Amino acid sequence: MTGSDKRQRLTALVTGTVQGVGYRYFVQRRARDMELSGYAENLSDGRVEVVAEGWPEDLDRLVHWLKQGPPHARVEGVESQLSEATGLRGFHIY
Repeated sequence: MTGSDKRQRLTALVTGTVQGVGYRYFVQRRARDMELSGYAENLSDGRVEVVAEGWPEDLDRLVHWLKQGPPHARVEGVESQLSEATGLRGFHIY
């Protein structure tokens, strides 16, 4: 990711053993600690989608945590992209 003085939106798709292992709650805790807004959602194909808005350096840190995951998760990959923030509020789980 690139540095910027503007808030940005991260959209990440996480593959591996990431459903049924507390992954979304793990992401929510990390995101809230960094005051990020957005959500984590289980997808029907077994992946987790994470959308987060905040400062670029905090989104970089979140990507680090997405790759690690909680103890029972096995993250195989994280595909991410940045775009312009749209003003999400709070961090939710779906």
